[in-house]
Amino acid sequence: MSADANVVHEGHDAVHRHEAPTSFIRKYIFSLDHKVIGVQYLSLALVAVFVGMILSVLMRLSLTWPDMTWPIIGAIKPDSYLSLLTIHGTMMVFFVLTTAPQGGFGNYFLPIQIGAEDMAFPLLNALSFWVTFVGFIVLVFSFFVPEGAPIGGWTAYPPLSAIPSAGPGQGAGMNLWILSIAIFCVGSLLGALNFITTLLNMRAKGMSLMRMPLTCWAWFTTAILALLAFPVLLAAGVLLYLDRNAGTSFFIPAGLYIKDVVQPHSGGSPILWQHLFWYFGHPEVYIAILPGMGATSHILATFARKPVFGYRAMVFAIFAIGLLGFFVWGHHMFISGMSPFSAMAFSVLTLSIGVPSAVKTFNWLGTLWGGKIRFTTPMLFAIGFVSLFVAGGITGLVLGQTSLDLPMHDTYFVLGHFHLVMGVAAIFGMFAGIYFWFPKMFGRMMSEKMGRIHFWITFVGVYAIFIPMHIMGIVGMPRRYSRFAENGQQIYGFLESLHPLVVFVTFAAIVTFFTQFLFLFNLIWSLFKGKKAGNNPWEATTLEWETTSPPPHDNFAGVLPVVYRGPYEYSVPGAPNDYIMQTEPDPADDPGVKAQDGSSGGNGHNGHKH
Repeated sequence: MSADANVVHEGHDAVHRHEAPTSFIRKYIFSLDHKVIGVQYLSLALVAVFVGMILSVLMRLSLTWPDMTWPIIGAIKPDSYLSLLTIHGTMMVFFVLTTAPQGGFGNYFLPIQIGAEDMAFPLLNALSFWVTFVGFIVLVFSFFVPEGAPIGGWTAYPPLSAIPSAGPGQGAGMNLWILSIAIFCVGSLLGALNFITTLLNMRAKGMSLMRMPLTCWAWFTTAILALLAFPVLLAAGVLLYLDRNAGTSFFIPAGLYIKDVVQPHSGGSPILWQHLFWYFGHPEVYIAILPGMGATSHILATFARKPVFGYRAMVFAIFAIGLLGFFVWGHHMFISGMSPFSAMAFSVLTLSIGVPSAVKTFNWLGTLWGGKIRFTTPMLFAIGFVSLFVAGGITGLVLGQTSLDLPMHDTYFVLGHFHLVMGVAAIFGMFAGIYFWFPKMFGRMMSEKMGRIHFWITFVGVYAIFIPMHIMGIVGMPRRYSRFAENGQQIYGFLESLHPLVVFVTFAAIVTFFTQFLFLFNLIWSLFKGKKAGNNPWEATTLEWETTSPPPHDNFAGVLPVVYRGPYEYSVPGAPNDYIMQTEPDPADDPGVKAQDGSSGGNGHNGHKH
């Protein structure tokens, strides 16, 4: 190692020898500890997901019984329905699916899994959370402004979203929505820079890239996607805000009439917004799902008691999915008037994502094949993730083909597809992570009995909700419509036969929603009354199970680990146990640490006592 590198590492050590805070505010609120910040992200996502679910139940009630007047909330009018839709989508996509897997679990476990004391920039880490929190508060405020909550959907398509006079919900509420998303983008960019720097520079001695758990690869790839995608959304949001408030015409075409009044704009293109938004929007799908893929691989190996099948192929598949995600945004715009040749190119690229996705799926099955499977709650949710990912992915093959997408576009088929593959699958990955890592985070076990009940009702419930939506979409039921009947009469006669299915989906959604309170009770009860967990209750191999439960302030009590082997050494012939920790030396090796790929790992930590 060069002398310059040694100087850098000495400076780094000095930065991270911070003492544990003693005051409540510094320890639990304005903390610089990556573990506390991870819990803060998860807590924010927990609040957001329950808000989002409540809004979704209200939407289902409105669709099923549109003329009903409900206690407390009254009648749900069309404008109110669109507000529910907008806040639900924004809340779930940004403040749940983006925040929890990366900001929550990634913040907590990335430094521990690579053998570091903290993130590379602790202050920046704390700032990224509080910026995200401010974005969440602004979004909540947008729901209560006097002029009406935003009604543009989470995609906020111009020109209507670009003109404040277009109708209710397009005034201050829409301005606050744009501000919320812009703030969220800034927070995500700060976090992404921190993740990339931490993984590249903070790995323990011996922790070569190919010795990292697949969770770390997933968080790393997700951070790269965020670093490249969120600036585009941020720029688009700024341009949309200028169109609304500064008289520009980036997205507003000439000759547009609103309420019989021609708008004083010219030269803009609503299609430009779609290109910018979906250039961010499709990588966002993988920002939401890749951490779940990493956690699923991690958990399947642990409870199948087998190494991950095709570890290197899994790494390359993660990167391939992330890379291809930047070249397929046009499949969201097949009906926008694009050239058939462009549509064909986007279609081929979209279908090509099925190759690395299939690699991951078959490798998950290969990991399970012949394993000594332990059907714990985290294992059930990990298997559920695989099931939902496959089910949603198959319907994605339909929407990736132009000839099939045209009749399905903006129908309930699309709604069922992306909820399965992006929404519910990602949330199952989060549930798997919570049940798996809860003992490490809080030193107590969650109830397996309640966990299994939670899994089975939720698993059956989500299929009961979203599979019928595919049928509705094939029949032609459009999404984003606030009602299909009025005064007991069907507005669209050809949809009348689907009403029993609509009622069935609503009841399934209500049952699934209330089941999540069992999870919430299990979570809170286990924090105080759960069985105490040891350092390694799952008999796993990676570095987070090397330290105490919960980990100390600096993760490893002042002695950084030295890594001698890969992350998933289970059922090794001749070993005294069916698992070997990464820190256990291989007797066949020479003294010292030899990385599998010839590198010494991150910044050359020597495992010395601080």
